[in-house]
Amino acid sequence: MSALLEAGQLEAWYGATQVLHGVSFSMAPGSIATLLGANGAGKTTTLRALCGMVRTRGAVRLDGQSIAAMATEDIVRLGVAHVPDGRGTFLDLTTEENLRLGGYARGNRRELAGDIERMYGYFPRLKERRAQQAGTLSGGEQQMLAIARALMLRPRLLLLDEPSFGLAPLLVAAIFDILRTINAREKVGILLVEQNAALALELADQVFLLETGRIVIAGAAATMRDNDAVRRSYLGY
Repeated sequence: MSALLEAGQLEAWYGATQVLHGVSFSMAPGSIATLLGANGAGKTTTLRALCGMVRTRGAVRLDGQSIAAMATEDIVRLGVAHVPDGRGTFLDLTTEENLRLGGYARGNRRELAGDIERMYGYFPRLKERRAQQAGTLSGGEQQMLAIARALMLRPRLLLLDEPSFGLAPLLVAAIFDILRTINAREKVGILLVEQNAALALELADQVFLLETGRIVIAGAAATMRDNDAVRRSYLGY
């Protein structure tokens, strides 16, 4: 079985500053992977590099197809959805208008209504807020909306940047349970950047540990939980 996502010797820059230095990894179809690392290690930049948002060099393949030189909007159309840090919802639009925009790139209007109801099935709170302006939602509701809007694309790969940031633990646990359910039911691959390493390791199948723009350790999540360096640096025991 070919990999869902492959990055080979991926480099990335902001202006003249190089942030990624030859990042290489792969993800199996339908798997969940997490990028761990300290602040400034290059985790967010890796997500941006994968969807063409920063200047890059190296190989990026989705289901064997090179996407390294593609524009971001073309990568989205191929089925890569990105939920950035800060959520990026359209605050002046309603919850349902945000969801409709999420499905716009697919171009099949007849499927939109069914997909919106499917998102309401995963996120019942959003259904209660369907006519409410997104800017008036709570932080947790906005995060749910950002994830649901990305899923309206029916992506093959979902890139998630710090979904737990600023949220109460019970709400974080609920969102991660929903992500686990979505992955199991819809087989969408998930690449996760997450500050809560314990939670990320519990959700993920694979782990890639970044330091200063390089992957220094990679392996199965179950193995990484027992790695002394990972436990001391990220799990606190």
